[in-house]
Amino acid sequence: MSVDPSIVLVEGPWTHTYVAANGARFHVALAGPDDFRAPLVVLLHAFPQLWYAWRAQLPALAEAGYRVAAMDLRGFGASDKPPMGHDTPSLVADVAGVIRSLGASEAVVVGHGYGGGIAWSMPAFAPEVTRAVATLGAPHPVALRRRRLPMRTLATLARLQLPWFPERALRTPGGVTRLLRAWGAPGWEGDATQLYNDAMRLPFVAHTSLELVRWQVRSTPRPDGRRYLAALHDPVTVPVLSLHGTRDRFVAPSASRRDAEFVDGPYAFRTIEGAGHFLPEEAPDDVTRHLLEFLETV
Repeated sequence: MSVDPSIVLVEGPWTHTYVAANGARFHVALAGPDDFRAPLVVLLHAFPQLWYAWRAQLPALAEAGYRVAAMDLRGFGASDKPPMGHDTPSLVADVAGVIRSLGASEAVVVGHGYGGGIAWSMPAFAPEVTRAVATLGAPHPVALRRRRLPMRTLATLARLQLPWFPERALRTPGGVTRLLRAWGAPGWEGDATQLYNDAMRLPFVAHTSLELVRWQVRSTPRPDGRRYLAALHDPVTVPVLSLHGTRDRFVAPSASRRDAEFVDGPYAFRTIEGAGHFLPEEAPDDVTRHLLEFLETV
């Protein structure tokens, strides 16, 4: 049974638009003042989610006077699903292009999970548009490779490298639900779970979204992966906020303890008690509070 692509265009205190960037078209949910002078905050979701993961933060940050853009990453939701460009530097170029297409010269980039890896990479690959960075459940990519991930996470990442089987598993009823339950705090199940399951059944989404994750693993021994990590050894000089749930079962908070080694500017690390990996939804009020406090300083 086919899925209507419009399911991801959920109505709310935001507007849906499309912008061209880096040779592709991206869906963006916008909130806040219709004024290009207002500071722009770009929100990047995690795998296997959508822009909708930020539904609590969009109106809250907008009410504080920020222009807020929650985008569907390449390969997800209502954004294009090209067969290539799944490497992190290309995704950074996507975000930089979206910032410019929205009429801004710079933005605070906030990334969760996989989106957090993109956010960490912005100062190295697109410094001219990166005002500050906030990450949620996302250690610095170099620090992450120096830590041993939980065996449960390593097993999941290994399975995702297989051809075709992971795509089929994600498209089955409850395929995304299983990941949300595995990585979130015990007992948590978000109210958008069905939307995420349905969105994964849109044409090409299961494959293109997985290709983003696969690049992180497969590129490690390759020249492109080594060049990427080498670029990230230069210290980040813009302000950085790192948030982590104490019950994150995908990557433990301890994995972020070495993030400060890669930052040569203002840096803050905060934990959210009782929350798992999906912070914007598991602890929306705490995330919003921390983000607003951080934004006031940058």
